[in-house]
Parts: sequence; C-alpha cells; structure tokens
Amino acid sequence: ELCNIKIYVDTEADERLVRRLKRDLIVRGRTTDDVLDQYTQYVKPMHNQFVEPTKNYADIIIPSGYNEASVNMVVSSLGNLISN
Repeated sequence: ELCNIKIYVDTEADERLVRRLKRDLIVRGRTTDDVLDQYTQYVKPMHNQFVEPTKNYADIIIPSGYNEASVNMVVSSLGNLISN
C-alpha cells in the first residue's frame, strides 16, 4: 500500500551474461563452460519465461545503461510517495 511503483530495469542479454560470467568466475570460482552451460540451460529460459513478461506490468521501464530521464522519473515518484 505504501509503494505502488513497478520498475523494470531492461538490461541487454549480453550485459547480463557478461556480469554473470565475471561474478561466477571471480567470486564463485566456476569455469567458463559451467557458467555458459547454466546460462543457456536455465538462466536465459527462466528469464524469458518469468522475468521478461513482468515488463508489461511496469510503470517505468529503465533501458540498459544510465538514463537520466528515467532516473529523474523514479526519484520524483519516490519523492511524491515519501511526502504523502
């Protein structure tokens, strides 16, 4: 009830994969093959099935990369919620 803004951060698939590779190789000590296998077998299909469809219900969609207009819209909306 206190917050009813739905925000979807639309990040390119390549960017998501690169971030996952970096994290899993460095932090989790996994191999490149393991990360790529998991991504293609589980992560990408689950994203397409469960995450991507939620974009249709978002009030604000922030495109990949920094987008000042979207950030300003979020800040303004949150400011309005806090002041009410």
